[in-house]
Amino acid sequence: MSAITEKKIQGLKAIQKPIAKELEIFEETFSKLLKSRVPLLDKITHYIVKRKGKQVRPMFVFLVAKMLGEVNESTYRAAALIELIHTATLVHDDVVDDAFERRGFFSINALWKNKIAVLVGDFLLSRSLMLSIDNGEFEQLRVISQVVKEMSEGELLQIEKTRKLNLDEEVYFEIIRQKTATLIAACCKIGAITTTSNQDTWKTMWEVGELIGIAFQIKDDLFDYGSSDDIGKPTGIDIKEKKVTLPLLYALNNCDKKQKKQMVYLIKNHKNQSKKLKEIIAFVHQSGGIQYATEKMNEYKDKALNLLETFPDNESKSCIIELINYSVNRKK
Repeated sequence: MSAITEKKIQGLKAIQKPIAKELEIFEETFSKLLKSRVPLLDKITHYIVKRKGKQVRPMFVFLVAKMLGEVNESTYRAAALIELIHTATLVHDDVVDDAFERRGFFSINALWKNKIAVLVGDFLLSRSLMLSIDNGEFEQLRVISQVVKEMSEGELLQIEKTRKLNLDEEVYFEIIRQKTATLIAACCKIGAITTTSNQDTWKTMWEVGELIGIAFQIKDDLFDYGSSDDIGKPTGIDIKEKKVTLPLLYALNNCDKKQKKQMVYLIKNHKNQSKKLKEIIAFVHQSGGIQYATEKMNEYKDKALNLLETFPDNESKSCIIELINYSVNRKK
């Protein structure tokens, strides 16, 4: 294990401290929800559970709930609801992107092909709906339904607008708000719903989560232009997939027409050539794209932290602040 990885794990453990017991119970609850009488499905969901991520989204649910009140059964279901939706979208995304790896492991579609992966994603989505309906938690269902709608619209908007690598910042921010930020916003709002009936608080927590989610996505954008040793993945992946990230968008929108035309040509026709890829990355750095995106990321992070200041201080609030800072300082 590298020193960076060990430091990251220790940092997350410190943030998880106030909700360590809750996360342990959540893991058991989530595993039970994925059980199926269909052997193939049970095998696949077992594979998913064993290769879970850092669980940042359930952490937001529990920390927000605990900041505002006491964690209860509804909170556990809310965290499971979020994780079911998140996992379903990842499974479907891998099919859409034709991706064969997820978190360093083979994706579901790589091991069991696209048809099965789509059906597994559908199972996870339906399981999340049943969880809310069976427990009469229709406000949570309303939130998560909005999220699924917006994530789908955001994905389609990205496909529509980025084919020509020519979009403005307003469209870019709308895409990442829908695709990424709404799910983190849902984590914060649903966590609040489980412990308070104050709708103004629900609204504020949604805004906090949305701001965090935008900052989180910009951090992901920045990974494409860093050192693969630092971030644990090859650079230039988004460029190869012709995804418009904020550093690239800024660089393309702030250079002369000749240079823009040249870079767009390279991205469309030579993005898989190592030398040309390095040229594109160098162009983004030299054009100030990295600095601009970093400033924007910190701007959204600071807005989220300022909104949190309206809530009383406690251990959970401190950990939310640490989790926000972790989200923009993480190495991968």
